[in-house]
Amino acid sequence: MNYPANDWIAHHARFSPGQEAAHDLASGRRFTYAEFHDRIDRAALYLRDGLAVGDGDRLAVLCHNDTDVFELQFACRRIGAIFLPLNWRLAVPELEYICNDAAPTAMIYGLEFVEAAAEVQRLSGIPRIATMNNGGNSDYEVGLAAASGTVVPPPRDLSDIWTVMYTSGTTGRPKGAKITYQMTVFNAIQCAMTMEITSRSKNLVFLPTFHTGGLNVYANPVFHTGGSNVVLRTFDPTYFLELLSDKALHLTHALGVPTNFIMMAQEPGFATADFSHLVCLSVGGAAAPLSLIEDFGAKGINLQQGWGMTETGPLGLMLSGDQAVSRVGSSGLPPMYVSLKICDEAGDEVAPGATGELLIKAPTVTPGYWNREDEHDDFFTADGWFHTGDAARQDEDGYYYIVDRTKDMFISGGENVYPVEVENVIFQIDGVLENAVIGIPDDKWGEIGRACVVLKPGSNLDEDAVIEHCQGQLARFKVPKQVRFMDELPHNATGKVLKHELPRD
Repeated sequence: MNYPANDWIAHHARFSPGQEAAHDLASGRRFTYAEFHDRIDRAALYLRDGLAVGDGDRLAVLCHNDTDVFELQFACRRIGAIFLPLNWRLAVPELEYICNDAAPTAMIYGLEFVEAAAEVQRLSGIPRIATMNNGGNSDYEVGLAAASGTVVPPPRDLSDIWTVMYTSGTTGRPKGAKITYQMTVFNAIQCAMTMEITSRSKNLVFLPTFHTGGLNVYANPVFHTGGSNVVLRTFDPTYFLELLSDKALHLTHALGVPTNFIMMAQEPGFATADFSHLVCLSVGGAAAPLSLIEDFGAKGINLQQGWGMTETGPLGLMLSGDQAVSRVGSSGLPPMYVSLKICDEAGDEVAPGATGELLIKAPTVTPGYWNREDEHDDFFTADGWFHTGDAARQDEDGYYYIVDRTKDMFISGGENVYPVEVENVIFQIDGVLENAVIGIPDDKWGEIGRACVVLKPGSNLDEDAVIEHCQGQLARFKVPKQVRFMDELPHNATGKVLKHELPRD
């Protein structure tokens, strides 16, 4: 049959059927593009006929990294469904909110999440759920084996939605960023141009695939060019070092957050590891410390800093390898087709060297958020610039530096944490009068949360009680690691908490 021109896997299955498309490390499975194409076809038939997922429906996926996740992403294209990857680090109440908002027709989940999946289905009313098991016995594998018939992909324009990816919002509720085909295609082109991605590239996927870093840097760009993705189920620094230095595996690309590379650099074998076969190691999610850049530079590896958001495709800035040390601290320059500007609160562009909010306009930028069409003007200017919420400056040579967040968000282990969400959970505790959460520096995670709490008279809450309550309501990375009890919080004249005056030592 004739597949759409924008079906990457079908294209490569036709032009290079024997090329390896995917290698799942946990199960040992390896698929050529011809084999991957066949499994995606069968997955599309299973979704359509077995789970009644149709054109425009959302398919939720709750699973650790797995080549099956990519099969489902591409199967959604073939039936016109919308891919909805779920953050498995979230607590059940958070997943419930997302599923109520996105209203998926079905959810496929890994066996490690059987209890959470059943509870989310009960709470949000997902019509059908099914198991997957990293190639082992599961509803998914049975469904693929029994699949028969023909898939007729519905027409899709580049402006149509392929994925909805939820990212935390400053209101404390996740927002579903609409990811279009155009965003994904342009991001793939820009990554290929900036990171030397070709059909010979072999990328290690170890960031979670519910995260734009795991899905779109550089997994989808590598599929786009016809390269190979090696999928690591969960991160382990010892195994990470072993994989990157394995010349037989011959990895060429990988993206991580600073914590991943800091942990790997502390491994005993790092000093003697040979990375000469690597083409590009990139770091994002937070600024990489100079010492980390120098550690890798001493081994001949330019650890390239970048910047992006779920809403920006994600690639918005990248520092070239030859500038990694001389421009340390910078997130680099925008790739082709990306326009950036830094503005003050009045919306006027600031002079070089001055700090303001970073705005972006590009074919990789989201058209908006799911079910928030009436809030479009809150996120976009009248002429189409997207408010990133990040404070930045630009030097005289045009290089950009992300210097702060315009909101109170902090980043822990590469994950965004919005204090208001954590504060709302702490306010649920009987005995709490007031609280504020801030990020404080941490050698391992970059930043961790500290909750500053004022108790009601007579309350005898302790640190363990606050943390324990949060653990039942929030993802682990959002749970504050410290609690500081205070007699009062600092406020301005209007009653707003002055977070910059809270203790950080």
